[in-house]
Amino acid sequence: MSHIHIPDGVLPWWLVVLGWLLTIAGVALATRQARLRQLHRRVPLVGAVAALMLVGMSSEIVPIAYHINLTVVAGILLGPWLSIVTALVVNAFLGLIGHGGVTVIGLNTVVIAVEMVLGWLLFGLLRRLFGRQRASWAAGVATLGSLALSTALLVGIVAIGGPAAASRESGALDPATLRFSNPFSGGVVTNVIVAPEKAEPAPRLSVARFAVVVSVLGSLGWLIEALVTGTIIGFVARVRPSLIFEGGAVDLSMARDVGHGSHH
Repeated sequence: MSHIHIPDGVLPWWLVVLGWLLTIAGVALATRQARLRQLHRRVPLVGAVAALMLVGMSSEIVPIAYHINLTVVAGILLGPWLSIVTALVVNAFLGLIGHGGVTVIGLNTVVIAVEMVLGWLLFGLLRRLFGRQRASWAAGVATLGSLALSTALLVGIVAIGGPAAASRESGALDPATLRFSNPFSGGVVTNVIVAPEKAEPAPRLSVARFAVVVSVLGSLGWLIEALVTGTIIGFVARVRPSLIFEGGAVDLSMARDVGHGSHH
């Protein structure tokens, strides 16, 4: 939900450049910290997690026009530094296949990286509160919090970009009335698999209406993703607890060591 589905040439150039500068700085810092912390052994896990994220972000839940991000799962398994690098890799692939413009890869990396790092941080805090046996609950709540905050960041970016950036597919939700209709009323073939010959473009919304639509669709998607994330993390915690409890996800000292590690 927090992925920026905006084509090239819509956002102001200075905002696009800012996104790339933040991405370059973040990846440079993350790469340095990963090297200092000797995280090279987790590179195969980065590939596997990135592949799962690509599958999730490319698969839409039709009635609510939402796709599963798996960002919090990735953040928990990879920790903050590898998450930032993974966010760039995933968004570069998505940009190259038309999942948003190429120029907004930087901004998308910032938004998704924030989502992943927030998920890691919230899970670490909530795991201490809920206890190790309730890792799935901690992951679910962390998902709700990180998705809500990253979506707020998305709305802020769209607000800066103006009404032209507010066009989006809203699935079965009517943006004018905020009511859901039957997405299959015209037939599965017509509405889902094959687009009509003269498909109408996505409605252009005001920024305020865009925020409302994203919040309505998002709240449903966040609950679904929280359930999926909690189930995955709960399963991994049972079968391979070392991936969660001995990795970067629960080592909150990593967040305090950023400044100290950069002086080594």
